[in-house]
Amino acid sequence: MTSGDKEPENSPVFWRTQEMLLLQQVTALAGRDFSPDTVLREMLHLLSELLGLNRGRIVLLDESGQSSQIRYAYGLTADEISRGRYTHDEGVTGRVLARGQLIIVQDIDNDPLFLGRMVARNNLPSGPVSYIALPIQIGQRTIGVLACHRIRSRARPLADDLTILRILATFAGQILHLEQHLREKTEALEQRNALLARALETRTSRYGIIGSAPQLLRALSELERVANTTASVLLLGESGTGKELFARALHLSSPRRDKPFIRVNCAAIPDSLFESELFGYERGAFTGAQTARAGWFEQADGGTIFLDEIGELPLAMQTKLLRTLQEGTITRLGAKRELHIDVRLVAATNRDLETEVAAGTFRQDLYYRLNVIPIRLPSLAERRSDIPVLVLHFLNRINQANQRNVSLSAEAIKRLQRHAWPGNIRELSNVIERMVLLADHALLSAADVDRYLPRENEQAAPTPALATPPPSPPAYIEDIRPYVSVASHTADALRQALDRCGGNKTRAAQLLGMTARQFHYRWQKLVAHR
Repeated sequence: MTSGDKEPENSPVFWRTQEMLLLQQVTALAGRDFSPDTVLREMLHLLSELLGLNRGRIVLLDESGQSSQIRYAYGLTADEISRGRYTHDEGVTGRVLARGQLIIVQDIDNDPLFLGRMVARNNLPSGPVSYIALPIQIGQRTIGVLACHRIRSRARPLADDLTILRILATFAGQILHLEQHLREKTEALEQRNALLARALETRTSRYGIIGSAPQLLRALSELERVANTTASVLLLGESGTGKELFARALHLSSPRRDKPFIRVNCAAIPDSLFESELFGYERGAFTGAQTARAGWFEQADGGTIFLDEIGELPLAMQTKLLRTLQEGTITRLGAKRELHIDVRLVAATNRDLETEVAAGTFRQDLYYRLNVIPIRLPSLAERRSDIPVLVLHFLNRINQANQRNVSLSAEAIKRLQRHAWPGNIRELSNVIERMVLLADHALLSAADVDRYLPRENEQAAPTPALATPPPSPPAYIEDIRPYVSVASHTADALRQALDRCGGNKTRAAQLLGMTARQFHYRWQKLVAHR
């Protein structure tokens, strides 16, 4: 026989080639896909096609461990598979499961142990048909059976079939063990993740903070790590990111939780009143001071004081604040003696204080004193995964407060997730409130939501100086007033708007698309101090 001739069918070399092909195909498939559904069904298919061991099936124990059924098969109908159920020690299959030993039925027609439950005899080949059943084991525990029919009148030795079947039974056990291991690990991870999610929800909700985005939890973790110290904390981030909530969370997680928490908005205090507001005054300290009054620092003694928008402090007050932080004392306006106080300072700003220091508008030594523990709060755009739960939180709160029942469709919530939110959580809350109050039906769609969102080009573009009168607003309310930054208007634009409105600041603010408070704040910053 030349090298180009094929081996005769049913020769030993032919069968060895078939065996190697089967093992190669099965192991290659297992390397690509660990799923028993895929690998074991293909294994039974190849067992029939390449080696002639037909109607292969894998029977596995159920959860009770007292009965079993066919899980994977090839060459059997669905009806035949449904009949493949066995109780403990029932028939050949049940006995292999119970005893964990190989059983060979040489002739199924002459063995009383063989049940013949699944395939009718007239559907099998004429002549002697054998049945081979091997245990599938994980460790020393039998979990299933690999079985098949074998025609006895064939040239291939029975010992060769048994060898390959033992290899495949071991392989099936390994695949099933791997699936069981992965399933247990996955279930354990899912349980752990569920516990962690509940813990995170409890942890954040304890402080009134909504969300579980990684950036949010990172900031909260940093805050909790320094809660037991006395170091000053500087909260950084855009306006509307929840700095007051974080300041309160720091207070609640600290040993000072039972003492006062005082919040001071530095942007709302006129320059002439800073000292008396922060440090208090004695009776007669100035005209109208009929009685003495404790300042915010004194009221916060033993607790925490939160100075929001600390970048608004005048330079003179920055010096006095630095002295208070360094020495732990205050002096009331008009007093002659110092008072010792024990206060934890938390400050917040949306400004770049390093730039303010370089410009000479913020003291460098005070900046270093405040910047001991800087914590950056993420913007809403950085934690979009939290938007759905925030939306539901605001909807529930605003619906209850106004006796409404407005809800949003899934697409509407997705639309809110895609929005830029330059005003962060505060802007989101305002949009939800506006939708609840103005909605004319209970369920709002994505198209409905679009009516209440500011256009992105309106958010980004500052209002130019008013050369021509702006168009009249529509008769109906279509959009929310866009969020604008502190530098969105020049002093000349503010002055020109005020002139057009005859000195009425409220109308000037409406003309420029701002609230009266925003206009007043910008007027003070850009015009009054020129």
